[in-house]
Amino acid sequence: MNYPVIDETVIKHALDEIAKADPDVKKGMAIMENPYPAPRIRPDGFPALLNSVGSQQISIHAAKAILDRVDALMPKGVTSNAFLEIEFDTLREAGLSIRKIEYLCGIAEAELSGALNYKALSDLSDEDVIKTLSSLRGIGKWTAEIYAMFSLNRPDVFPADDLALQEALRRLKGLKDRPSGKQSRELVKTWAPWRGVGALFLWHYYKGAPRDADGNM
Repeated sequence: MNYPVIDETVIKHALDEIAKADPDVKKGMAIMENPYPAPRIRPDGFPALLNSVGSQQISIHAAKAILDRVDALMPKGVTSNAFLEIEFDTLREAGLSIRKIEYLCGIAEAELSGALNYKALSDLSDEDVIKTLSSLRGIGKWTAEIYAMFSLNRPDVFPADDLALQEALRRLKGLKDRPSGKQSRELVKTWAPWRGVGALFLWHYYKGAPRDADGNM
């Protein structure tokens, strides 16, 4: 199944539709200087998972530095084959942890063995994409959801366990406590079939919502 690229046009249309269904979103958009977030389009396949796994639990700047060094070790292109040809110690020197190297080697080997078929993922439902990817060591549900959103253009995937999304929902909805993942899914039910675009808005809102007189967002 082919999904449209989630570009500026799709984002604007989707958010306008969400705002019609949810007065809190309409209100949140009204107080923002620019309520429409920029697209987040990523490559698919091994390069995307290398980026996701390599970035886990470290700062954005540290991740970029490490991944730039790892990418440079594959001058002919970032592929599973090329990654597996790199010596373990070389990957460690580039900054990858032992566990991340193990995870990434397992992901690369899964592709080469046929256990992971990136092209076939495009034909699976959102739920099956997430189930397939999260069955691999090193790929949790959140990473699988992010891959579905940004590499497969799935507009209705909502990573409800993301803490920034939960905090953004708390602010947007005027809640006392941050909602759980289950509660977050319930809060965005009316956003379907654009919940993934709604997640883009919430990340944008989390960073860009204006502060009140007490300095709170």
